[in-house]
Amino acid sequence: MVVLGLFVALLTYGLLSKAPDTTIDSSLAEAKAPPAPGFELDVLDEGMVGRRLDRVRRASEDGEVSLTELRGQPVVLNFWASWCPPCREEAPRLEAGWRTARREGVLFLGLDMQDLPGDARDFIREFELSYPQVRDDGDDVARDWGVTGLPETFFISRRGRVVAHVIGAVSAGQLVEGIRAAVEGRPLAALEGGARRSTR
Repeated sequence: MVVLGLFVALLTYGLLSKAPDTTIDSSLAEAKAPPAPGFELDVLDEGMVGRRLDRVRRASEDGEVSLTELRGQPVVLNFWASWCPPCREEAPRLEAGWRTARREGVLFLGLDMQDLPGDARDFIREFELSYPQVRDDGDDVARDWGVTGLPETFFISRRGRVVAHVIGAVSAGQLVEGIRAAVEGRPLAALEGGARRSTR
């Protein structure tokens, strides 16, 4: 009986410890902007940033980028993978959005996950993505952010708070709306995007 109880406790702990965090969407549903979960990840591609976004260039000099190093500017954080068809669909929209938003000091940051580095770099080249990219070898960052599928996009204010979340491929309109919320520091509810694929 004791052994069965221990087994059930371990099983429950294992399931709960691997479940994605739902704090961000719960807070946004209450019109609150929660703190962005931190991370420090390897740089996959430095991208091309202008002088207004020199902070990300300095942050990536050691081969890693920490989200706290980017505090002080709005960030659009996109979780993606090269094997994800909806990620391919939204890539040109993200690049177009970046080319406009970077002039206003808004940083786009791609976060590649569950992917091979070579495949990810091929994807970046194919879609001529010029915004910086980082890579997560595991799933811890995705779980901390509550990511359950790809793509997902988060909009972060200058103060490092999540103000919007698009679940699925982001539309051009959602991109504009999310960027505005990040610049103003105004929370929006989680938004339903287009197609997405479950994480592996």
